[in-house]
Amino acid sequence: MTATGSSVINKIDFKQILQKYGIVFVLILMIVGISIAEPAFLSRSNIFNVLTQSSIFGIMALGLTFVIISKGIDLSVGSILALSGVVLASLGQAASATSKYFPNMGELPVFIPILAALSIGALCGGISGALIAKTKIPAFIATLGMMTIARGMALIYSDGRPISTLVPSLTALGGKIFGFIPVPVIIFFIAIGISSVLLQMTKFGKNVYAIGGNITAAEVSGVNVSKNLILIYAYSGLLAGLAAVVFAGRVGSVHPGAATGYELTAIAATTIGGTSHAGGIGTIWGAFVGALVLAVMRNGLTLIGVDAYWQQITEGVIIIVAVVIDMRKNAKKD
Repeated sequence: MTATGSSVINKIDFKQILQKYGIVFVLILMIVGISIAEPAFLSRSNIFNVLTQSSIFGIMALGLTFVIISKGIDLSVGSILALSGVVLASLGQAASATSKYFPNMGELPVFIPILAALSIGALCGGISGALIAKTKIPAFIATLGMMTIARGMALIYSDGRPISTLVPSLTALGGKIFGFIPVPVIIFFIAIGISSVLLQMTKFGKNVYAIGGNITAAEVSGVNVSKNLILIYAYSGLLAGLAAVVFAGRVGSVHPGAATGYELTAIAATTIGGTSHAGGIGTIWGAFVGALVLAVMRNGLTLIGVDAYWQQITEGVIIIVAVVIDMRKNAKKD
């Protein structure tokens, strides 16, 4: 093989590597840059802090990966978290709570409020999916409606007040094991593992990619699009319910206004991680890396002393750049 041919192959390989792992290089550069500016960033406690900060919106980003790969969008996950969370908190209050939601009810086994949160999340997501599948209304409209409904239901259910004083077995889910490993991070990694298996190793995962790639071709090839859309949005809602469990464990209470804007952060993490809004492209590991990029950026800018308002502007710029890169990449493929 000639030197010219070898250089062309190397160039092509480099481009492919950059396209596939570019966000990882960005993450590494961010970590190196922030570590130089603030060495405390690499301390064990801060690294776990970054992972913990990414856990809630990261879990939501996993569900949104399925949604966006299918060429959809889900604006309701933040509100679903709030609704699932207030129900979880009302069922998980300690006997010592001064203002119990259910005054005559004793302490329930911890799995009951958790199951309730997961069920409510899956139900809300499934309703959105059914609306999209059966009425053919845009996902943006269906989930925008669910966002408003779920937030309103959370406010009505809680009477607009936070529900607090949770049983220790719930607050332990926001704590640490062995004194330093955060439980939210463990839950996050379990969710990553389950989501990866679902997306990469099951018929359901293949159907998600097929629907996002070409919904008409998917229907012709025998994919039950309606059923799979319902499952996709139900899974997104289920993970929003799981995020509510982590949120309640970390905070120790749930306010009906909780997680406002979290859906945008989760969408940003998914987009930054390489999931294409054109459909048919995306990975779970990409969503994880995207969540880390946002968490590292926020944590690093805070340590350096950058104002919170400027952090929001920086995050917005990163999102826009990620979408522009995605559009240019897909335009070249076309």
